[in-house]
Amino acid sequence: MTSIFKNIESAVQSYARAFPVIFKRAQGSYLYDEKENAYLDFLAGAGTLNYGHNHPVLKSALLEYIEKDGITHGLDLHTTAKKAFLENLNELIFKPRNLHYVVQFTGPTGTNAVEAAMKIARNVTGRHNIVAFTNGFHGVTMGSMAATGNSHHRDAAGIPLIGVSHLPYAGYMGDKLDTVTLLRQLIEDSSSGLDKPAAVMLETIQGEGGLNAASNEWLRAVEKICREHDILLIVDDIQAGCGRSGRFFSFEESGIKPDLVTLSKSLSGYGLPFAVTLIKPEYDTWKPGEHNGTFRGNNHAFVTAAKALEYFWSDATFQTEVQAKIVHLTQRLQGIAKGFDKNLIKPKGRGFMQGLECRDGELAGAICRYAFDHGLIIETSGADSQVVKCLCPLTISLDDLNKGLDILQNAVTHTLKTSLRAAS
Repeated sequence: MTSIFKNIESAVQSYARAFPVIFKRAQGSYLYDEKENAYLDFLAGAGTLNYGHNHPVLKSALLEYIEKDGITHGLDLHTTAKKAFLENLNELIFKPRNLHYVVQFTGPTGTNAVEAAMKIARNVTGRHNIVAFTNGFHGVTMGSMAATGNSHHRDAAGIPLIGVSHLPYAGYMGDKLDTVTLLRQLIEDSSSGLDKPAAVMLETIQGEGGLNAASNEWLRAVEKICREHDILLIVDDIQAGCGRSGRFFSFEESGIKPDLVTLSKSLSGYGLPFAVTLIKPEYDTWKPGEHNGTFRGNNHAFVTAAKALEYFWSDATFQTEVQAKIVHLTQRLQGIAKGFDKNLIKPKGRGFMQGLECRDGELAGAICRYAFDHGLIIETSGADSQVVKCLCPLTISLDDLNKGLDILQNAVTHTLKTSLRAAS
């Protein structure tokens, strides 16, 4: 019954190819197809549904707002919904962390926030070049795609992508190369060929890049270089933010304070399109309307975002629960990989961005297909789709987390045994 999608929808679709059923409804950590078959969701909108599907508290707030004819589309007008969001963001997120940012409401997707951050850095410094890192993913519009490493996305541009220099991320060369020392050397050597950058842009945990996680020491060292050389530091927290690392911002544990931060995905808390760029006040040099967009004012997203901040982040309860589940996830993934050659499969990642790195993409894909056939939606990431990535909702119960991991364990065991038998 998927013929309408095959006949009418563009071939660019991707997730639907891996999960070829028609989904009808969703609640909490589950998706349900037209036949009411239940699937545990370890994809969660690619990290957009940190609080699960249709969380009742957020849904209630949105329905109440709509019932009262609350503003849906507001451009960049002042509205009660935006006011509530900004107040909660300031009181519950910024002030407790001693962070000082102004909030730019960009177009509603992550790539819009990244484009804005890159433009700000260039305008503030008067320099054009931006340093990004291997395996980074920042979006698929021209500027953010130039900062993205994966050739699968870059090749779709059809023209040369300029203005970004790519350097090796933390651990990219294993123990063979200190990538921070390389960054410093290239910046300080006038003959390195690296144009002094306006900004360094990074993800603390590379989601699409294969769950590569930078250490706190590496992040602090990069920040120090930026401060010493008048370079802005941009943290792309679109996937790793809003609690997925175990804290609201993924950079909190390191103690760094980026000049610019991009947020999207789970910011609305409900899967509604919403993105912002956080800017240190001294760098907010925009002229009115200089960077705009028709859909900067998704007030439905403001409503659920404000409620999510109030409900989940007004005290440490939720964060503590998430961190406990992260410890459990780490232990379970280590247990799943135990007994197999680490060159075949090994755990990887940080926070609720963990998974299993496989020998190759073929093996990882087979694991995900087996899992889906047994009621678990889980995807791959990495340059060669070689990493099985757990992105379940942060609100998942321990029982459901274990249920999903049991399916994953069975998928790994079955697939690896089948693969090893075929090779012998």
